[in-house]
Amino acid sequence: MLEIACFNATSAIAAAQAGADRIELCADYAAGGVTPSLTTLQDVRKEVTIPINVMIRPRGGNFNYSDEEFELMKKELEMLKPVASGFVFGILDANQLIDEARNRELVEIAAPLPCTFHRAIDETGDLERAVETVAECSFKSILTSGGEKTAQEGTGVLRYLQEECRPKVSFIAGGGVRSTNVENLKRRTKIEWFHSAAITTPGEDVDAEEVRKIQDVLSKFS
Repeated sequence: MLEIACFNATSAIAAAQAGADRIELCADYAAGGVTPSLTTLQDVRKEVTIPINVMIRPRGGNFNYSDEEFELMKKELEMLKPVASGFVFGILDANQLIDEARNRELVEIAAPLPCTFHRAIDETGDLERAVETVAECSFKSILTSGGEKTAQEGTGVLRYLQEECRPKVSFIAGGGVRSTNVENLKRRTKIEWFHSAAITTPGEDVDAEEVRKIQDVLSKFS
């Protein structure tokens, strides 16, 4: 199964047409992805039928947010909830640990829509402990590279997490996922979902052909 991170409506529509199973809708690729506008989400929803999970992130940079930023995240979530299929976010405290209270509050606001904890988890010192905490906050899935810079580097950890923690929460492998390495990642990790921006040229537009190539590889395992 393939999730494509898209940073504008045109890319999201192209990714869906190219065979993506789900869209992670964001804005501002250069910032690493922040909350998209309601208008962008509505434009995509008019054109695609696959699920659209929406990033809730008030700014780029670290994942320890001020009280004002947290209030903004709640407002954005409530505003986008009527159109979204699910949400993607993650909050850490000043010690780079999962901020259980704040994450739980956002998950409760999002209910019954499912929530994914994003790659902020890879910045925690104890990944296994972080996974346990995220699961206790009622997230349905975790986007992770296994604590490494790329999923390729984190394959061993991803395989371990998939084998040991799968009943509690599902995993999405992300971080440098491309058509050239996704077969190896799939075989080594046994994870069902893979996440890619499928951007192959400067800018933030998806490469629809790359989406097709990744999906072609993954279809061999179905």
